[in-house]
Amino acid sequence: GSMGQGNGIPIIDGMREIAETSDAWLVDVWGVMHNGAEAFQAAAEACATFRRQGGYVILLTNAPRPAPAVVAQITKLGVPREAYDGVLSSGDVSRGLVASWRDKRIHHLGPARDRGIFDGLGIDFATSIEADIVVCTGLIDDLTETPEDYATTLSGFRRRNVAMLCANPDLMVERGDRKVYCAGALAAAYEALGGDVVYAGKPHLPIYELAERMVRDGLGRDVPRDRLLAIGDGLKTDMAGAAAAGLRSVFVASGLHVEGRNLSPEVVSELFSDVPKPWPIAALDALTW
Repeated sequence: GSMGQGNGIPIIDGMREIAETSDAWLVDVWGVMHNGAEAFQAAAEACATFRRQGGYVILLTNAPRPAPAVVAQITKLGVPREAYDGVLSSGDVSRGLVASWRDKRIHHLGPARDRGIFDGLGIDFATSIEADIVVCTGLIDDLTETPEDYATTLSGFRRRNVAMLCANPDLMVERGDRKVYCAGALAAAYEALGGDVVYAGKPHLPIYELAERMVRDGLGRDVPRDRLLAIGDGLKTDMAGAAAAGLRSVFVASGLHVEGRNLSPEVVSELFSDVPKPWPIAALDALTW
């Protein structure tokens, strides 16, 4: 699309227009590769095409589960193996932090399905009343609960100065056609009470530093930062995280933000009006080649 005054973000038709400017993509998963119910085939094809041309693709997700569990989930949704070289999750980053806190009393706040994050770490779980640290992976029943349901629990943690590790900084995601709260929403509520929160995933730097290392190991050479490209739909996670890590980014307009409007220069400028620069180098309706 044509942009006025050169201060906007160009809207492109597909990644082919800018693919040769990067050696590796760090691609968000939920909202870009799938919508929680099914894979976006055009996105998988774009990643596979980039890889065939020598590009390297890491799926970078705020999922609170370790990479192998993420791979199993996205494979079931139809994301093909040729779409990516590796997966890095905020669950992987969390595991590293949890391992270093093994001697502390840790309480898991979240659904049982996220327990894999602790596998093999030999954690002796504590109740919420005796914990030094709470590892939050989500709401226990995210289909019915909201952060308000946790007000009492959180104020109890706050009174005892319990630190929280947030294993998924996302606030909400779309699951099929409904929106559900994530661990980030509980972390935000805890911070609002004055609680101390450590975040494992995007937009915080550790996950980007690990991703850069994975790209370097995978390609067997140093990749300059300006040859890495972050692709995502989250303004406060993917876009803010790339900017803070000094990486260029591309914005994919998922339903979470655009709500049925077409992607126009006006919509993009409005979305980014209070997002700190540097802004993405391009925006697209969906990840396509």
